[in-house]
Amino acid sequence: MPLHYRHVDVFAGKAFTGNTLAVFPDDPGLSTGQLLAITQELRHFETIFLSRADGSEDVTARVFDLFEELDFAGHPVLGAAAVLHERDGDPSPRRWMFHLVDRAVEVTTRRTTTGYHAELDQGAPEFLATVPTEDRTEIAAALNLPTRVLADLPLCVVSTGLRYLIVPVVAGLAEARIVRSDFAELVGRYGAQFAYVLDVEALEGRHWNNDGVLEDVATGSAAGCVGAYLAHNRTVPVEEEFALRQGRFTGRPSRLTVLPQGSPDALHNIRVGGDVTMVARGTLDTLPE
Repeated sequence: MPLHYRHVDVFAGKAFTGNTLAVFPDDPGLSTGQLLAITQELRHFETIFLSRADGSEDVTARVFDLFEELDFAGHPVLGAAAVLHERDGDPSPRRWMFHLVDRAVEVTTRRTTTGYHAELDQGAPEFLATVPTEDRTEIAAALNLPTRVLADLPLCVVSTGLRYLIVPVVAGLAEARIVRSDFAELVGRYGAQFAYVLDVEALEGRHWNNDGVLEDVATGSAAGCVGAYLAHNRTVPVEEEFALRQGRFTGRPSRLTVLPQGSPDALHNIRVGGDVTMVARGTLDTLPE
């Protein structure tokens, strides 16, 4: 039986910007290997597969990138919620509960003049580790940065589902890139899975796969960590939404909204959102073996 999917752009006010995504709204009943093969065939950064009872706001979701299934990812959940909202045809705001591999997250959606706006409740952040002062130069060098461009702030590992090492800078974002083949092992010393380079003055960031080959357009899971980091360090106020920019260097500018909630020393929630633009519909006629 053919499988239908929706191609959307997330963190995008118009098509052909933001982060692309394929959403399969109907449970395909396929194996993990088959779902990964479909993701690799479509070549989006990530693909999300959904299952739910008709009309239900409880959704089971599986997210894949080009290498593996992910425990959590921001932009696929936001895009998928918008697709479900469109499919149900309800003009009023909606609330969804997405059940992922090891956690459940709440998403709200509303219609806009150009598509949908979706917002994800990432929950309370965890502050896990701080890079020792003597290691800052090594981290900067691994990202092709001179130590002098690092902001006078800690390099800290933060998690709202995935563990990011936040590397704050005041310059040099255009030159930043991963230049060490063992980068995953390097950030892993501090318990991080990935790194996110953040210009704390421009509120703009960059993120790559750990091999440094593929740069992400807009990283929803990291945006929550950025919001927690900035609020905790009193660089942005709590209870006030700010915009985080990403994707300029990939030719796909993106805008992520971030709202830290609580107090700087006791953040109880981070909300990350963005516009979702509907781009195309597709049908998969052949399934992988």
